[in-house]
Amino acid sequence: MNRSSSKARELLAIAPVVPVITIERVSDAVPLARALIKGGLRVIEITLRTDAAMAAAAAIVAEVPDAIVGIGTVLTAKNLEQAAKTGVAFAISPGTSPELLRAAADGDLPYVPGIQTASELTASVTAGFDVVKFFPAVPAGGLAALSALSGPFPGVTYCPTGGIGEANAAEWLAHPKIIAVGGSWIAPAADIKNGAWSAIENRARAASQLRKA
Repeated sequence: MNRSSSKARELLAIAPVVPVITIERVSDAVPLARALIKGGLRVIEITLRTDAAMAAAAAIVAEVPDAIVGIGTVLTAKNLEQAAKTGVAFAISPGTSPELLRAAADGDLPYVPGIQTASELTASVTAGFDVVKFFPAVPAGGLAALSALSGPFPGVTYCPTGGIGEANAAEWLAHPKIIAVGGSWIAPAADIKNGAWSAIENRARAASQLRKA
C-alpha cells in the first residue's frame, strides 16, 4: 500500500457515509458543508459534474475548516492536478486508467481509484492502491460481486457507491471489507437548490449513526 492509499483509508474511516454532492451554484457550497458537518458527516465528495465543482470545493476548503473535502469524478491526470491545487484532502474516481494510476502514485494527494472488475482491481493493487471505490455498486452485482472480489484480494477495502441509499446502506456497511459507503441521498439536488439545510442536516445525522462492521 502506498502513502496515498494509506491516507485515503484513514480519511474514509472517519464516518460511515460519504455524501456524494453535485453542486450547481458555488454559493450553496459553504452552507451545505456546514449542514453536513452539523449532522456528523465531515468527509464530503464534490463531483466534477458541473462547472461550479472546483470553485465550490475551494470555497469549502477556505471557509469550513472542519470539512474534509474530496474531489470526485476524477477522470484524467489533469483533473487530479487541479484537485491538488484546490487544496482538497483526497480525490476519487468512478473508474481508473493507467494514466490516472501513474499520476496518483507520483503525487501526494490521497487517491481512491474506481473499480468494477477483477482486472481493474488488479491494476489498482499493482499500482499500490488497496482502498478502492466499487462503482456502480448495485448495478455491478451488489454485495455478492464485492464479496466475490474480496476472495482473491483479501487486503483490499472498499467504498461502494451507486444504488446505495438510506434503505440499504446499513446492509452494505455490515460487510467487513467496506470502510464507508458513498451516496447522494444525504443531499439531493432539490434540497440543495431550495436551501433545505435542516433536512440535509437531519439526513446526515441519521447516516452518521449507521454502524460499520
